[in-house]
Amino acid sequence: MTNAAPTASDAKQKAFERIDALTEELLGVSHAIHEHPELGYEERFAHDLLTTTIASAGLKAERSAYGLETAFTARSGPDSGPSVAILCEYDALPGIGHACGHNVIASAGLGAGLAVACVAADLGGQVIIMGTPAEESGGGKIRLIDAGAFEDVDAAIMLHPAGLELFSMTTLAVSQLRATYHGRPSHAAAAPELGRNALDAAVLGYQAAAALRQHIRPTERIHGIFTIGGQKPNVVPALAQTVWYVRSPDARGLADLKPRLAACLRSGAVAAEVEVALDAVALDYLDVISNPVLERLWGQNAAAVGRRPAQPEPGRSVVGSTDMGNVSAVVPSIHPMISVAPPDVAIHTEAFAEHARGPGGDKAVIDGAKMLAGVAIDYLADASLRKAASEAFVAGG
Repeated sequence: MTNAAPTASDAKQKAFERIDALTEELLGVSHAIHEHPELGYEERFAHDLLTTTIASAGLKAERSAYGLETAFTARSGPDSGPSVAILCEYDALPGIGHACGHNVIASAGLGAGLAVACVAADLGGQVIIMGTPAEESGGGKIRLIDAGAFEDVDAAIMLHPAGLELFSMTTLAVSQLRATYHGRPSHAAAAPELGRNALDAAVLGYQAAAALRQHIRPTERIHGIFTIGGQKPNVVPALAQTVWYVRSPDARGLADLKPRLAACLRSGAVAAEVEVALDAVALDYLDVISNPVLERLWGQNAAAVGRRPAQPEPGRSVVGSTDMGNVSAVVPSIHPMISVAPPDVAIHTEAFAEHARGPGGDKAVIDGAKMLAGVAIDYLADASLRKAASEAFVAGG
């Protein structure tokens, strides 16, 4: 007689007991990452801490995975079965540290992964803890996609802290563009006619982009700054530079909007008789396609720990861009928001950074680990759910 496979309920009980036993360690990891903020692709402290913790739990951690120094993976369960990846982020923002709460993301993902690892083999599936660097601007997940990290992944899940409890983030696809204008220097008083003003070109390009804002969709965004504008007022600026973000609700809208902005920026160069070079600052982030089946599982597991996520709506949403959108284009995915702060505290603020290290952040680490683990266990335990999630993904949702 063979032992029957454990039910999802049995597996969750075992996984949640594991998370409870790890509480002190998980909160220690969260606090340590918060206290050592690191920018994208420089997250060496977080990378070493997370992989060391994984190794001490008995899993093999692949450090510097897929050619990225601060990425990692750890797997548990058979290679032949279904797989779910639990994603960890741990980069910080310049000047304001973990004002996006990535310490919570990393620690909750770590706890969930270690917990599911205890039951993955019994469920006949595999859990992958995946460390994904440089979400804030470097597109670490995009580089991981290109390197093949998601080729054997059937579903990808993660959470993000916020001031609201939501099934999903309201995401915008985003592209970053740099315009560098090259003119001709001259003395601005003695021989201005000999110069060609790069700053004038940048200003005219900016004004053209400002005019374009009148004729884009209400949900689209164009915003830019001047990064170089000359050295001294009595010298015609030979070099000027602006940097731009272009956002649209989806990849198709982004593709339509990018050339319109580029035309505005070039127009300034034509008017001022200078040269302009346009280049991408970073990889394009796509909008997140939230899988409805995985979303439903998130809601059920959130209720089990006393949380009640809502659908985003006007006045009750978190808007931004993330490279998780690119992941959601290749595998069924979710990117729900878990509350760590009052609703009036916005992410990317110093106040939010304090909450990410406070009681709200600590509770989100443990609750979030259980919610992620619950979703992963439900997914691995039920072939009909996996089929439904895959069908919804193919259908574009």
